[in-house]
Amino acid sequence: MRVRLDLAYDGTAFSGWAAQPALRTVQGELTAALTTILRSAAPVRVTVAGRTDAGVHARGQVAHVDLDLEAWAALPGRSDRDPGVALVSRLGGILPHDVVVHRAQPAPPGFDARFSATERRYLYRIADVEAVRDPLRRHDTVWWRRPLDVEAMDEAARSLVGLRDFAAFCKQREGATTVRTLLDFSWSRLPDGVLAATVRADAFCHSMVRALVGAVVPVGEGRRPADWPRALQDRRDRAAGIHVMPPHGLSLEEVVYPADAQLADRAVVTRARRPPA
Repeated sequence: MRVRLDLAYDGTAFSGWAAQPALRTVQGELTAALTTILRSAAPVRVTVAGRTDAGVHARGQVAHVDLDLEAWAALPGRSDRDPGVALVSRLGGILPHDVVVHRAQPAPPGFDARFSATERRYLYRIADVEAVRDPLRRHDTVWWRRPLDVEAMDEAARSLVGLRDFAAFCKQREGATTVRTLLDFSWSRLPDGVLAATVRADAFCHSMVRALVGAVVPVGEGRRPADWPRALQDRRDRAAGIHVMPPHGLSLEEVVYPADAQLADRAVVTRARRPPA
């Protein structure tokens, strides 16, 4: 059976999501914990909605694992708890404190954490000289030494929205498309003065969000005109002059899925456009 996991993590001390030899990763920690709890002879494979880079956080990450029915049923042990509740509790006792699984439940037919998703929503936080710099949020907010014009940044960001080729903002992979539908890219200043970017798309290529943010920051500084990021988009390779922003200001906030009856069809369509993991 397939089980959906909803989780969050502080990416500060991780070398990203994907398991890598001799490095601490979110996938590595979660796989080890699941393998221990399920007493699996082989490492439990975990499929995630979006692979985050080193230092990037997640508040609304989604993953799935495939389990034997017997293993699922055995999770509560002698208690009368629901297996999903038992799994969350047992993971909480094994996982380090910078990873939390909030929910585990049987996935509907056709569900795939990666390929069934219709959109991902990210948040990027910058504290410029006008913002209150909270040292307790130094791990999820980038401190910027210059004042930023949030209205100019918002204008530049919104010009990039739509179905486009984002090769100029992506670290390309061989055989992978860089065409994406950017659903929202907007900026606002929060009550404490922090600038927050909302970035939503059907999917993102490697380092795309941080490159998009890096393309509009010079506009906010007044060093580039508002149409500069849009002009870069005409390039078919990584655009020079874009500063890829630090990872710790970025957080995956939400992964959106269609109605249950549409999950399988969505996965088929997405697989046709994306390379295998």
